[in-house]
Amino acid sequence: MTVRTRILVLLSALVVLTGVATASVLHASARAERRNQPQGGGPSVTSGTVTLTQPGRMVFRNMAWGPHRDELTAVPAADPSAPRIASGVKCLRFHAASGTGVCLQAVHGPVSDTYRAVILDASLRIRARYDVPGIPSRARVSPSGRYAAWTAFVGGDSYAGTNFSTRATIVDTRTGEVTPTLEAYRIVKDGHGYRAPDVNFWGVTFASDDRTFYATLATRGRTYLVRGDLRARTVTTLHTNVECPSLSPDGTRVAFKKRVAGLPKDAPWHLYVLDLRTGHETPLAEPRSVDDQAVWRDDHTLVYALPGDYGADLYELPADGTGKPLRIDTAAVSPAYVRRGDG
Repeated sequence: MTVRTRILVLLSALVVLTGVATASVLHASARAERRNQPQGGGPSVTSGTVTLTQPGRMVFRNMAWGPHRDELTAVPAADPSAPRIASGVKCLRFHAASGTGVCLQAVHGPVSDTYRAVILDASLRIRARYDVPGIPSRARVSPSGRYAAWTAFVGGDSYAGTNFSTRATIVDTRTGEVTPTLEAYRIVKDGHGYRAPDVNFWGVTFASDDRTFYATLATRGRTYLVRGDLRARTVTTLHTNVECPSLSPDGTRVAFKKRVAGLPKDAPWHLYVLDLRTGHETPLAEPRSVDDQAVWRDDHTLVYALPGDYGADLYELPADGTGKPLRIDTAAVSPAYVRRGDG
């Protein structure tokens, strides 16, 4: 092959590669443009004012395609399929109580994304920012609004398998004091102090006393419900095979997802409710695998997300094992209920 032929071949290859790169950019741009266009048949979403003090509202991350995708939106809790009011604040995960919100966000960079947690006031203004060391997963605010917690994957990106690592963080929203990881707490397992290099925590949920919390502890291939003490900086194991606990408003029960033998490895969970006094487990009437930290709408009803056409849909279910799942909204995730007295 002559030098001239080689140059022609090289130039031809460069032209082809440039064309492919241009087509890829145009395709990505077109996809992004489609994402910003409302889809026919989707929920109605308009800009407006969203606060965490108006009782009887449900605030959640909007998943519908269009200009308000990923924004916090609000609807009447009694009519969750009503038109949505969008706030302009984008979150990957969200929770709120008593006029305080926690919003886990992606910060898009030129090479890769990073993540942060922001504490929001009742008007969704940012009060504080904290770096999150991995992919955001769970978020919770204590009933009083004083404490916020979040979980991130720092290795792996799914709870379904065993090859993952998580970091659970708690912050005092009044003082700004941060506990970067619950691994700093003393673990009491079966009545004795416990240490292991494979300890992971996730799914924090708070009691109303601004001291007690519950979470999942994983070690040596097993998961446990633990009760935490914010003052003593301890966690104590209570019950096995508990993931993503959610404490009821009256503080007597924990909803959780439980691994059930015989289910697929990538969808191994069933929803249960645990009575904290008796230790009795009640299986709930949801036949599908639920990979979510359920939210209590009230003392009798749970709300959770399942995969849907736009990413996720919200369902509600009685917490006593009766009834059947009811889809209450589409293209929605991470709901929080604004109750009377919040703010």
